[in-house]
Amino acid sequence: MSDIIDFLKTRRSVKPRDMNGEAPSDNEIQTILTIGARVPDHGKLAPWRFIVFQGDARNRAGDVIARVFAKRNPDAAAEDVARARASFTEAPLVIAVVSSPKAHPKVPPWEQQLSAGASALNIVTAATALGYGANWLTGWFAYDREVLAGLGIEESEQLAGFIHIGKSDKANEDRPRPVLAEIVTKF
Repeated sequence: MSDIIDFLKTRRSVKPRDMNGEAPSDNEIQTILTIGARVPDHGKLAPWRFIVFQGDARNRAGDVIARVFAKRNPDAAAEDVARARASFTEAPLVIAVVSSPKAHPKVPPWEQQLSAGASALNIVTAATALGYGANWLTGWFAYDREVLAGLGIEESEQLAGFIHIGKSDKANEDRPRPVLAEIVTKF
């Protein structure tokens, strides 16, 4: 079996809280994003884009999330607002994958959204191959138009996910996986 197959069979998500402060270098981020852009893309539309949050940008994004959280939950405890503010600070790097469909007579929006999802998985896979932990997450704020606008996501766009990336010193245990006999049929 090839090393790539072994790698893919053992890939696991790493919880952002288990990531330390070591982030990919600028060159590694370029590699991750390049691989994120190498996905099936009918019509060559590039119906996705990336927003990189690192350094203080993670705190600024957290301020947007916390402000909207507090507005939507006026009776929220201070620790809940603080937890919302810290949403992007556990991992040293967060990459938003934004689904940005283009009008096209032959490529429906659904196919373009799937391409954005493929892009998100390629980012996770590339980061993992470079020795980093990665986790593809959404959360309530991934669907809140006010938060999305505050993060620079247009009304015509959707968030495919936030990819949290960083090194982890903690052993990462696998979770139960589907039993193929329960999810595969033959036609």
